[in-house]
Amino acid sequence: MNVQQAPEWLPSYLIPFFTLSYPTAPPAAPDSFPNASYYKNGLLDGCLIITFIAVMAVLRDVARLWILEPFCSWKLTRDLRLSLQAKRAAANGNGKANGATNGVGKVNGVANGMGKANGVANRIGEANGHIVVNGKANGVANGNGHAVYANENGHTVYVSGVVISRKQAKKIHRSVLRFAEQGWPVIYYSCLWSLGVYVHSNLPTKILNPIDVWTSYPHIPLAAPLKFYYLLQTAFYCHQILILNAEARRKDHWQMMTHHIITVALMVASYFFNFTRVGCLILMITDWCDIFLPLAKMFRYLSLSTLCDVTFVWFMISWAVTRHALFILVIISTYTAMNTIPPRLDVEHGFYTTREIFSGFLVLLSMLQVIQIMWFWMICRVAWRVVSGQGAEDSRSDDEDGDDLDEETKKDR
Repeated sequence: MNVQQAPEWLPSYLIPFFTLSYPTAPPAAPDSFPNASYYKNGLLDGCLIITFIAVMAVLRDVARLWILEPFCSWKLTRDLRLSLQAKRAAANGNGKANGATNGVGKVNGVANGMGKANGVANRIGEANGHIVVNGKANGVANGNGHAVYANENGHTVYVSGVVISRKQAKKIHRSVLRFAEQGWPVIYYSCLWSLGVYVHSNLPTKILNPIDVWTSYPHIPLAAPLKFYYLLQTAFYCHQILILNAEARRKDHWQMMTHHIITVALMVASYFFNFTRVGCLILMITDWCDIFLPLAKMFRYLSLSTLCDVTFVWFMISWAVTRHALFILVIISTYTAMNTIPPRLDVEHGFYTTREIFSGFLVLLSMLQVIQIMWFWMICRVAWRVVSGQGAEDSRSDDEDGDDLDEETKKDR
């Protein structure tokens, strides 16, 4: 328990939830972070992981509800409104609008120049008129005489005088939700990749020569930045497991679930077996490409097809380099370490270099690589669609949402 660095007002039972636990003296000649505080590891570190999970849940919802969803909704609604206005202007220019002249703002034969709706006067600033669609009241007129939303029984949404069908509104709503879901990984991976680069730059390890991660093993105690980074990443993947079960299931749900469970198992085991340097290296190289797939999806949900395709191609290249080439180098270095480091199990001094432990890590890392190969095959299929001019599509589409949209299309017809 880190009583020395905890605020005086914080109850002792809450200290592990808000501070790094197990402070200790720094090593005599540290090879990394010479000016940092140092810590041992222990079960109380799970308390800080719980706090990180709670903070991530709050930050994710704040980013989603207050930033990402409002922005995407504004952008897609504006684009659709401009598109519909352009089409209406083109139709009006030809003198055709429902078989009647529409230059003075007539709607179905009712003058609407002063904001009237179905014969009910609706002066600017009032909101008491009703617009009738298919014989049903379908929204409340706003100050300019336009309904701003459709109820559940209606089929039309009015935005700034432009009619948006319920199908179009539902499609926008779905894109807004998916855009916000993908925004959180972009924010997180961008920040944590930067932190990972900082941690890696202070360690005596090299990406292209990962055998360095085993030099001077065991790497204890842990510098504060490294311990903070490791616990935060562990919390993130625990949080991802919760999110995966909360969101609509995609086609690769079980692959994702298996990946996250294996990742958490590797991180917890490597943390207590003092294999943190190899863990930091893997996290840094894999976080890089994880920025670009959700970013490409965000561009797709914003209907920015060119940016989506370009970002996806860059993601594909990054994935091949980091998730396969560099990741396999780490697996090879682990196998080499198993055959070069003398077997030793000494819990008191932090040695866990038995052949059985190394074999367990190799099995889990190989399982991750198999899953990544499956995903890369899916990536290549999407890339082929890009090359053939069909555009990048998310192979993990949401079947339920798609069925809902099809049903709405039938109703509209």
